[in-house]
Amino acid sequence: MLTKTEIKYYASLLTKKARISENKFLVEGPKLITEAIESGFDCDLIVFTPLFEKESLSRYSKLFRNARRLECIKSQDFVKLTDTKSPQEVVAFFSNKKSFSEKHNTNYVVALENINDPGNLGSIFRSSDWFGINKIIMNSECAEVFNPKVIRASAGSVFHVSTERVKNFYDHLVEIKNSGYKVMCADLDGENIFERKKEDKIILAFANEANGPSPDLLKITDVKINIPRVGKAESLNVSNACAIILSQITNPAVSKLY
Repeated sequence: MLTKTEIKYYASLLTKKARISENKFLVEGPKLITEAIESGFDCDLIVFTPLFEKESLSRYSKLFRNARRLECIKSQDFVKLTDTKSPQEVVAFFSNKKSFSEKHNTNYVVALENINDPGNLGSIFRSSDWFGINKIIMNSECAEVFNPKVIRASAGSVFHVSTERVKNFYDHLVEIKNSGYKVMCADLDGENIFERKKEDKIILAFANEANGPSPDLLKITDVKINIPRVGKAESLNVSNACAIILSQITNPAVSKLY
């Protein structure tokens, strides 16, 4: 049984400050909880309602054995632990401790500058995961990786990709660049991505869509790239642009890219 003190503690993990200080995060819904457990994150606690216990728990009982603790609580207490308006009757709490394999796609690295919208960040994780790019570097102004909205927008991909928040973001990119990578930055003033010749190693940089790449990012950029506009839209959402560009650079059938 969860005590009032424990409910208050786990409810505090709905805040960024508590998640960072406690090095923990929460995941709502059986699908995303499954993704997190199967991806190797340590599950401290799974909490569910009597309805979930009655209708769904048996379906997940084998997987949920990986959690250190299971608790069924009243619905009026359960809603204190959730971030959504229509909770899915189950929420889990994880320790943010996982070592990702160094075996990632070494040809491509995604670098993110000031992507502060959780939905965009999660969608970028999802696209990167889909196209096999699992090394993502972010500056300190990007949204928190384990924000519940990021987790939902990523559809679980946040558990599959290696993310690194770097304080000295531009210096770090220069270090990678010096090991043989070319920095390619998405920008409205960039060259047509469909007309670039292929490069072996790329740091693909995306910036806040409202403000565009900063002077610091542009200073270390080798090539600015763009998706040609056909219609009248002012711009593409950064996560949509990311998906289109990643589709192109990872397509083995394309011989004249980047």
